[in-house]
Amino acid sequence: MMELIPLLMFLAVCAALMFGYPVAFTLGGTALIAAGLGIVAGVFDAELLRAFPDRLYGIMQNGTLMAVPLFVLMGVMLERARIAEELLVNLARVFSGIPAGMAVSVVVVGALLAASTGIVGATVVTMGLMSLPTMLKRGYSPKLATGTICATGTLGQIIPPSIALVLLGDTLSNAYQQAQLSQGIFNPKPVSVGDLFVGAIIPGLLLVVAYIVYLLFIARREAAVTRDRHEEVELLQTLKSLFPPIALMLLVLGSIITGAATPTEAAAVGALGAGILAWGRGALNWSRAGEVGQSTLQVTAMVFAILIGASLFSLVFRGFGGEEVVTHFFESLPGGVVGATLLVMLVIFLLGFILDFIEITFVVVPIVGPVLLAMGLDPVWLGVMIALNLQTSFLTPPFGFALFYLRGVAPAEVATGAIYSGVVPFIAIQLLVMCLLALWPSLATWLPGFLAS
Repeated sequence: MMELIPLLMFLAVCAALMFGYPVAFTLGGTALIAAGLGIVAGVFDAELLRAFPDRLYGIMQNGTLMAVPLFVLMGVMLERARIAEELLVNLARVFSGIPAGMAVSVVVVGALLAASTGIVGATVVTMGLMSLPTMLKRGYSPKLATGTICATGTLGQIIPPSIALVLLGDTLSNAYQQAQLSQGIFNPKPVSVGDLFVGAIIPGLLLVVAYIVYLLFIARREAAVTRDRHEEVELLQTLKSLFPPIALMLLVLGSIITGAATPTEAAAVGALGAGILAWGRGALNWSRAGEVGQSTLQVTAMVFAILIGASLFSLVFRGFGGEEVVTHFFESLPGGVVGATLLVMLVIFLLGFILDFIEITFVVVPIVGPVLLAMGLDPVWLGVMIALNLQTSFLTPPFGFALFYLRGVAPAEVATGAIYSGVVPFIAIQLLVMCLLALWPSLATWLPGFLAS
């Protein structure tokens, strides 16, 4: 009976979330109810709850998590400065005259937005409002236009500096230490958020290139995609719009990759640089600064509230022997580590329909991460695979979050079915990249190892 309690806790959380209860309170409430019933029944040690304040203090002392509000501030600041609109207009001119030129510019701008905001909803909504009406007017089919925007918007999951990668990196770092300690390694090797950032660069760029190749291919095949009219390129204006945001992103990522700064320090530089860019464009005043601060505070408070609830949930889950149950279950699966990895990826993919990446990172990864890592998986590879998996899940009909975001801002004449069918080719591309990463893990692990040598 004891072995069923961790499973019942997990199912109770999923059921409560489907009814719309707040995530943080669902996690904490489920844990407290289970612990209370366990204490009454004599199957849970109440002394374990004394460790919860220490966990809260550890969260407060975690320097890596300080990068979260700073990266959020950077993204919100760049969004309010309306830099994306100027980028889209100028890049559309650069790619004008080639098949699917507007769609290619959407992918490039979306990738740059992903590298600045790191938030799927913000990128999908921004690109949907800016580019969808223009693409439809230029003769793009609703399927291709909406599919391109949705797929591009989800790049924020995998292209660093991504909020998802920051949270995954911190969680996997703790899981990797637990895995090594369980194997008797008392001087564990560290894995950092910076390692995950570097590991995600090649898969992220591979996705962007694959999207563009697909668009060029489909533009030549389908008459529904018109040849975008050629526009004169104003070189100086284009460089003025491209240089500041790209320079800022290269500064942030470059400082992390070269080891000149930690992700938290780089995030602080990024936030300051975004503020300077917004101020220089006249897009920042006291009123807008207050709005930026409020948006940053809301996102940060949500992240840390969920983290606190998840910390209590994982404490009680382990108190009921949940980790041992998961370990025994994975070890009994056919196929060993391959079978266990496939099952975890399937579960994460399905949970991505009802849970955000934050909940999955804080609830699921701490449970399955130590077990998979103890079975020999590379933490950087696992983190990148989970990020790609969630990205695919957020794009998959009928529950993909990116589809809901775009449906909310798309014109009424764009059918929901067109949005659903439009993303199918891009889902196939993402699954292909995941298969390539599974066959050649070095796509994620080579660059971090090369830079560390």
